[in-house]
Amino acid sequence: MADTEKYDNVATGGDKVARIDASSKLTDSSELDIDLETWGEEHGYVLDVEVLKEVSPNWQNYKLAPDGRTVLIPQPSSDVNDPLNWSHTKKHIILLVIAATAFLPDYGSATGAVTLLPQSAEWGLSPDTVNHSQVGNVFMLGVGGIFVVALAAYFGRLPVLFWFTFTAVWTAAGCAGAGTFNAFMAFRILNGFFSTVAQGGGVMFVKDLFYLHERARKINIWASFVILSPYFGPLFTAFIISTQEWQIAFAVYTIMTALCLVLQIAFAEETFFNRKIPEVDRPRKTPGIGGRVARLIGTEQWKSRHQRNAFAQACLRPFRVLIKPTVALSTIYYLLTFAWVVGINTTLSIFLTSPPYEFGPRQIGFYYFTPVVAALLGEIIGHWLHDAIARVLTRRTRLFMVVGLVVLGFALERSWHYMIAALGWGMYVFGIMITTVAITAYCLDSYPEGSGEVAAWINCARTTGGFVVSYFQVKWANKMGTEATFGIQAAVVAAAYLIVVFLQVYGKRLRERSGPLRFKTD
Repeated sequence: MADTEKYDNVATGGDKVARIDASSKLTDSSELDIDLETWGEEHGYVLDVEVLKEVSPNWQNYKLAPDGRTVLIPQPSSDVNDPLNWSHTKKHIILLVIAATAFLPDYGSATGAVTLLPQSAEWGLSPDTVNHSQVGNVFMLGVGGIFVVALAAYFGRLPVLFWFTFTAVWTAAGCAGAGTFNAFMAFRILNGFFSTVAQGGGVMFVKDLFYLHERARKINIWASFVILSPYFGPLFTAFIISTQEWQIAFAVYTIMTALCLVLQIAFAEETFFNRKIPEVDRPRKTPGIGGRVARLIGTEQWKSRHQRNAFAQACLRPFRVLIKPTVALSTIYYLLTFAWVVGINTTLSIFLTSPPYEFGPRQIGFYYFTPVVAALLGEIIGHWLHDAIARVLTRRTRLFMVVGLVVLGFALERSWHYMIAALGWGMYVFGIMITTVAITAYCLDSYPEGSGEVAAWINCARTTGGFVVSYFQVKWANKMGTEATFGIQAAVVAAAYLIVVFLQVYGKRLRERSGPLRFKTD
């Protein structure tokens, strides 16, 4: 669907749709007999008007997309403050601000994967010891996302985004200015927790701003920033430290974070909107600069907190999602397959600077073009090519991942040409990117009403696995050799695919038995 509509003469870029109520009989109209979101959570989403005709005798009262066939879910209200009624430009500016902020955490985290070598020389510590700061940062990237979605359900989206990014700016600056390893490690851990706000909670904004049938493409835009960020960090940093001190790399990261904060102040907006309460009870936005400041810092949202989740309800939301069997199993599968991505990304520079390769910073920078290209190919295949091609490759992703890990292990162990090692690394990253697309789509399709919490858990699985692996990757490889260690990792990836087979057979049954989430608010 083109994002070109007008609702109740509120401009969003194109056609006019008749004035009809939003999403339930509790709002400003009684002409709708079905809350399409609640119905979708329990019976499956009705996106085709022909299906809607079968379930509702008042189908003609529901708003459709300009194609005349696609049912709008959720149904937009007549309120100008409804994010669904905002202009195409405003929606996509906010989306790009969120995506840019989501680029930061993995970029900053992976920056430390390259700077650990000059840092170890400066502080007289081994690279493996300095890598502990990297491990703590990676762990917090996952944990922070769970806190983000819980706090946003209580305090509102915008103040959580603003305050977390504000704290990320000065903790990034602390990394750049740290004079000792202990100070650097403390700032790195704190920065990991606060910088992940748009990575762990970005899907919430997408869900607020766009209709159900639009969200997949919008999530793809956000996800592309997340997917590419851990490879651009080492790539740029390697070139920076080839001529500058390592502190400059973190100074650049600080500037990037500050720029995102400025963009949030200028363009971001509170996107939470409760269509399940009467229009007269909805909070009015305070106009002017004072109102904007109030929404940024959260004082305006605080006044209407009783219309959202209670604090206990907000804190329990992520765990109510995790206990759904399909989400829990998908999270475990993703942890077992993606863990090695983070492990390789955070430790590969140690392998490449050792004999026989003995790469310098600039060579490492060029080497990181490998996962960038592989990730882009995986993104294109997974999202933009024909569905049939995507399905065939998705079924074979385990082969890309298993073979890639084995080739990389053999290449490092037997001192094969670095291009062969790059080929193995690229195959694994290509496979994991397609897997990311598939597992994210499956979980979000299963529980779209908990999309923020689902995305946070998937992100947590990704980083938690990397946190664990980064602690022992180098010592494990030195003890057993990369041939054996990467072979074991490939075996874990192959065995984990049994979870996918199980979900293919029993997934629908598990979802039906566990029931919908039934959150108080979206």
